[in-house]
Amino acid sequence: MTRHPTDHPQFYLTAPAPCPYLEGKQERKVFTHLVGHGAPALNEVLTQGGFRRSQNIAYRPACERCQACVSVRVRVDDFKWSRSFRRVWKSGSDLVGARLPPSPSAEQYDLFRDYLEERHENGGMTEMSVLDYAMMVEDTHVDTLLIEYRKRGPNSFITGTGEGPLLGVALSDQLSDGLSMVYSFYDPDHADTALGTYMILDHIERARKLHLPYVYLGYWVEGSEKMAYKARFKPQEHLGPNGWAIADAEDYKKAPHTAE
Repeated sequence: MTRHPTDHPQFYLTAPAPCPYLEGKQERKVFTHLVGHGAPALNEVLTQGGFRRSQNIAYRPACERCQACVSVRVRVDDFKWSRSFRRVWKSGSDLVGARLPPSPSAEQYDLFRDYLEERHENGGMTEMSVLDYAMMVEDTHVDTLLIEYRKRGPNSFITGTGEGPLLGVALSDQLSDGLSMVYSFYDPDHADTALGTYMILDHIERARKLHLPYVYLGYWVEGSEKMAYKARFKPQEHLGPNGWAIADAEDYKKAPHTAE
């Protein structure tokens, strides 16, 4: 069995590969393993330093001629509820998000496949098997929660869970300063609520109740349409050379991020 040190983690650099966000670009990542008793503390430090988690790997972009990927976190106490957000929140008032241990199920995998086929048909995750999905959910050495969203039922106020078909799933890490959304997916045919937006709003409210100041949304990438939605959640902080700082998305877009 391969053993990885946890007190002094080793970092590795991937070979260049096509960028999944910007056409014609190449990406490289620096990564390390999150295993053993030191994994939660290491995950905290790395997340606050702009890393993301995938299973037991923490990674961040390390591209030589591009800095378009910017780590984003929402300031929970200052969050601005726009009219659009309030409409989405109200439309989801009949939903219940049940916090569960990170355990996969066949129902989750079916929803995951439907989501990928509808929203990310040519993405790198479309080839994931049921075993791959199970590893994505349960291969974690940190404080990870899984939230299942279903319609509110007559017994939901007692059980704390919804009833009926599974509508959405969010896999997130709980840190000392916030919730880090690792991956989420939802029923692409559910038109009553903008489920992707709703799940982020739900995480903001969960963080508020837990007295956590941030919700980490991963990377915002200028020029990537599928990442543009993250700029809507304000105020937010971006991680730059001098650390985390409040950034207005419109102002930020004016600054060059990619080397000529």
